[in-house]
Amino acid sequence: MNSRSISTDINISKEEVKNLLFQMLQPRLIEEKMLILLRQGRISKWFSGIGQEAIAVGVTMCMQHDEYILPMHRNLGVFTSRNIPLYRLFSQWQGKAAGFTKGRDRSFHFGTQEYKIVGMISHLGPQLGVADGIALAHQLKNEKKITAVFTGEGATSEGDFHEALNVASVWKLPVLFCIENNGYGLSTPTSEQYNCENLADRGVGYGMESHIIDGNNALEVYTKVKTITESMREDPRPVLLEFKTFRMRGHEEASGTKYVPQELLQFWAEKDPVEQLKNYVLENNILTEEQITHQEDIYKAEIQLHLQKADDEPVIEAHTETELNDVYAPFDFEEIQTSSQEKEEMRFIDAISKGLYQAMEKHDNLVIVGQDIAEYGGVFKITEGFVDTFGKERVRNTPICESAIVTTAMGLSIKGMKAIVEMQFADFVSSGFNPIVNYLAKVHYRWAEKADVVLRMPCGGNVGAGPFHSQTNEAWFTKTPGLKVVYPAFPYDAKGLLLTAIEDPNPVLFFEHKALYRSVLGDVPKDYYTIPFGKASLLKKGSSMTIISYGAGVHWALETIEKLNLEDVDLIDLRTLQPLDTETIYTSVKKTGKVIILQEDSLFGGIASDLAALINENCFEYLDAPVKRVGSLDTPIPFNKSLENNYLAKSRFEKALLELQAY
Repeated sequence: MNSRSISTDINISKEEVKNLLFQMLQPRLIEEKMLILLRQGRISKWFSGIGQEAIAVGVTMCMQHDEYILPMHRNLGVFTSRNIPLYRLFSQWQGKAAGFTKGRDRSFHFGTQEYKIVGMISHLGPQLGVADGIALAHQLKNEKKITAVFTGEGATSEGDFHEALNVASVWKLPVLFCIENNGYGLSTPTSEQYNCENLADRGVGYGMESHIIDGNNALEVYTKVKTITESMREDPRPVLLEFKTFRMRGHEEASGTKYVPQELLQFWAEKDPVEQLKNYVLENNILTEEQITHQEDIYKAEIQLHLQKADDEPVIEAHTETELNDVYAPFDFEEIQTSSQEKEEMRFIDAISKGLYQAMEKHDNLVIVGQDIAEYGGVFKITEGFVDTFGKERVRNTPICESAIVTTAMGLSIKGMKAIVEMQFADFVSSGFNPIVNYLAKVHYRWAEKADVVLRMPCGGNVGAGPFHSQTNEAWFTKTPGLKVVYPAFPYDAKGLLLTAIEDPNPVLFFEHKALYRSVLGDVPKDYYTIPFGKASLLKKGSSMTIISYGAGVHWALETIEKLNLEDVDLIDLRTLQPLDTETIYTSVKKTGKVIILQEDSLFGGIASDLAALINENCFEYLDAPVKRVGSLDTPIPFNKSLENNYLAKSRFEKALLELQAY
């Protein structure tokens, strides 16, 4: 093989070249061993990076040890270059406890704060926005650090890619976006994936510096990336790199490479980065064959030793309690009670605004992000005036890109900050749904990382806003383990629960009913205080029936109770839907024997269905009537007022209540 394909016009020491080769040899030898283990059935799957080692190793060697790297499937060289003990990697791939996910995820689907690596999820795209958040945290802390994130050419078609690049460019974040263009997305060639000559050209559209690098030329990768990263630390900005390379094996081993023309495989085999660099060091008398072989033997022995250690590790035994406990990050709730008796009558919306303001005062690492929330104060004016006190660094207008903003918030959390995301309307959360349910919700269970993120969700109907500004979509999230869901009905609860949500290191969906914003008043302490999650409020006490609701439904229930002059009822305001206060529910139902559940959401698949099932399973022998559910029509929410009134559960609640009373 001719090493002249490697440029000699470079500024690199012999020691750096030697280190670069050795760092590439290690993942190559590990991969060769893993392919054997795969055939033996000792690991379940393998995504090979053979032929791409120069990129992972070269980039990692240019990063400082405390700078985060967000790798992908084919970046074993990132992990080895960060000196992760091999037995831990082997245990990870075998689903054992010494790995990083306690057997809950496989391959490179993990992160580790110890080694400043944040692993991928299978949806690929969210990785890029997380890098934005980490880089933003560096920026806010005035740290001259950069963040590197990898993606493949296939994932550049995902919206997350474009959102993340746009956010990084607008905010001038020091993110090194690394595209490994290896020719195929599983079996789909690049000619069927995009219609531009080079993916680096996309940087122009985002006002971003970009470069094309020969990903199989290790010296070019290392020297160019080193120059770029050093420059980025002094002049913070995002940079897009397209590494031209090739995937020598299948997308994963089971896929094979039959769809790849043989001449193409042969062409790239001759550009093998490891063999090219070997020849270079030999021709330039940097190392001898014997020295290279000796280092390979050291690696092989190390691999065998660590593999044996992983093999000797016992198989994980499942413990249900452990599994359930690890869904959420630990939160030692401290009930902060107001230090004075001074209260102020305020609207629901003002209670939220006051809570946010006091949280920003208390937590100097708290950042609020959302559309139009800075000078404009948000569409509901909840953050009006915040910029004057806290500045645009902490009260940040965002582009219209919910997915990237959610993942940016996740990145802030990884770097030790707190984030609040304002969804302009709860309806728009669908554009950021994937990272909420697949990243934030699962991150602690997968690798014990917190997601210290609150998503504020202005929601609800009865405001004539139609199908896209009126949904109350809490059931999308109560279904997802790892998320907490809060839905207050009164100003006092809104402020106290919001402050708890911000204290909690877990992801919280905080629903704020728009119709309550300016219509509901209440006495609210002026001081900072918190209210525990999972504790319902018993608004009325009686023995004839139990009424359960939350949000606007609580006020509908109160109106109906007053209209019908029903005094002998329990009225439960759930306040939080996850965690749920089942103790209060069961105690009431066992006392009254009758229960009706009112929700604003459309009936089928809503939280009322789960509540009814729980009550039937746990209180059946106490029931004197079937559990009754009342919800809105199973249609989208209409705009016309008469149609909306007909849609909402409020119009049917009185009739259902009387039927239950008469049962």
